[in-house]
Amino acid sequence: MSDTLPDRLSSDPTSPYHDEALLARGVGIRFKGVEKTNVEEYCVSEGWIRVSVGKARDRAGNPMTVLLKGPVEPYLRDAPQPEAPQE
Repeated sequence: MSDTLPDRLSSDPTSPYHDEALLARGVGIRFKGVEKTNVEEYCVSEGWIRVSVGKARDRAGNPMTVLLKGPVEPYLRDAPQPEAPQE
């Protein structure tokens, strides 16, 4: 699998932008330079993330979310790190 991330990704299994294999690898999001851990969906080209709001749920049992606009930087958490030189 390549290390390029899609323009849009969702953690909701009913979404057409859901990718279970990619999410299993671990996707991190930097939004406005700050690490976010509660991101439900993101879009890099449109510059927004959808984050869950506490433990609130809607009538269907889905997390309540809010849309935030700004620069989005997705990355893989398990990306290979350069090895330290051996002594």
